Amino acid sequence: MNNHENGASGEFILTGISGSPGICIGKAYLVDREGVDVIEKYFVGQHEIKSEINRFKNAVKKARTELSSIIDGVPEELRDNTYILETHLLLHKDKMLYDKTIEIIKKDHVNAEWALKKATSRAVRMFKQITDPYLGARAADIEHVSDRIMRLLAGIEEVNISGIDKRVILVATHLTPAETSQIQLNRIMGFITDHGGKASHTSIVARSLEIPAVLGLETATSVIKNDNFIIVDGNQGIVIVNPSEETLLDYTELRRRYAIRRADIIRSGELPAESADGIVFRVMGNIELPEEIVGVRDNGGDGIGLFRTEFLYIARNDFPSEEELYEQYRETVELMAPHPVTIRTLDINGDKEIPSLPTPHEDNPALGLRAIRFCLKKPEIFTTQLRAILRAASHGTVRLLLPMISGCEEISESIRLIDSAAESLEKDGLPYNRDIQIGIMIEVPSAAILADAMAEMVDFFSIGTNDLVQYTLAIDRGNPHVAHLYNAMHPAVIRLIRHIVDCARAKDKPTYICGEMAADPINLPVILGLGIEELSMAPQSIPEIKNMIRRISVADTSRLMVDVLKKNTVSEIHELIKNRFGDMLYSEIYAR
Repeated sequence: MNNHENGASGEFILTGISGSPGICIGKAYLVDREGVDVIEKYFVGQHEIKSEINRFKNAVKKARTELSSIIDGVPEELRDNTYILETHLLLHKDKMLYDKTIEIIKKDHVNAEWALKKATSRAVRMFKQITDPYLGARAADIEHVSDRIMRLLAGIEEVNISGIDKRVILVATHLTPAETSQIQLNRIMGFITDHGGKASHTSIVARSLEIPAVLGLETATSVIKNDNFIIVDGNQGIVIVNPSEETLLDYTELRRRYAIRRADIIRSGELPAESADGIVFRVMGNIELPEEIVGVRDNGGDGIGLFRTEFLYIARNDFPSEEELYEQYRETVELMAPHPVTIRTLDINGDKEIPSLPTPHEDNPALGLRAIRFCLKKPEIFTTQLRAILRAASHGTVRLLLPMISGCEEISESIRLIDSAAESLEKDGLPYNRDIQIGIMIEVPSAAILADAMAEMVDFFSIGTNDLVQYTLAIDRGNPHVAHLYNAMHPAVIRLIRHIVDCARAKDKPTYICGEMAADPINLPVILGLGIEELSMAPQSIPEIKNMIRRISVADTSRLMVDVLKKNTVSEIHELIKNRFGDMLYSEIYAR
């Protein structure tokens, strides 16, 4: 958090993470959350274990009833996001949480609160080891579900967001998706929290509501008081407390301009992403569940550029069947038709806790048995998924994407297994389509360096910039001590991407980009200048990026790249972009 004091007015600024864009101005309303701050551990006798387990089961039952009631009352504008709350309903009976808590009560002879805390910590640890930021953020879902059960065990009343009858901006330590879903748009202008991140489900709900949100402020609840006047700038991820009259006037105008601009962008979302000099790009959506397709279509997405398939695998003690996978993939393909759906094969850590498949502990799972390495080590699991994907491909346009490729041998072995899956489907007499495009995610430097050889083996490249930046710069962006060094505009990253694109073009293969880099308009001139042909991002970012593409000349970005490739620092590259495209990027996107 940055705190810039202004002695004359008492104005100061808090810096966090943009959870949802937009600007709102109003009075702060601190959500009075009576949490379970201290959880005491005490032992229960053998004769008390059954009643302790029943106490836990009753709390879970009440928690599910509460959440079901909230789902029934979700306003129309949020119905497309009820899948998030339904996921929470499933988590209440999840084996890692529910069964594990009961097991700990029985084994350790401890109270339900302590057992739940221990089970939650273990599950959260597992999720946080997942390198994909979207999936890693699911740790917060486990915590939210656990908090609800814990509150009921302790007899604490729930926060009633729907009962707030003032026109205010919420200030909270954190807000769960269930709480966020109760927001009444005629009363709540926006919200800010101490905790949370951009990929959280709470952030997704905020973007669906189209209200400004800034998360991860760390100390907002301790420095902001009830009825303080605040400005929430969700575009930049900042909160201005006690703004001066001058700041207030400036932001009132910014808010007006942003609202007009945003309305124009949304209205034009269905228009093609055709650059000012006539080059058409596809702007796709990243999804985790079929229910998110509504958001892709509503925002004018040209297809699914990344369908993360881990949801059916995570937080269960077995692996999904071929039929389960097939039904989910088929639904996605049919809903998105005639647009393409890019299905990424299983990208999961090898240290996943699965009772039916014990795996050794890994000190560094991000560099261990994960993604394609895990699948090739467990071909029976991989083949089940490949069969489901090939079957779903008979219902529409499917592209298959292999993650975490680091060598050509992995591609050869994967294609062998794909062919084998097709042969087995042929023998079984099941409809399938083997004639689909196969691509690889370029996420590690070795794949980038070998791009020329790999381009001969696949139909397309998809650059996963989240991991590529992290591995290229050797930076853990989850580490607060070095996260500020993580930057997609680092000269090494840009030159590496240029090499990837050049190798693909030499073999007449397209290169796509599906990481967070694609969703930031500031990066767009460089992305287009590098020769990327398709971008994929969170659905809510699609209209803005399509709008920016229509305003940019690709010829201008090509000229920009001549100079960008001569620069040696991030600041020099940002200055160059600002000088060439600043008026368009900063004025149009941020309404400044």
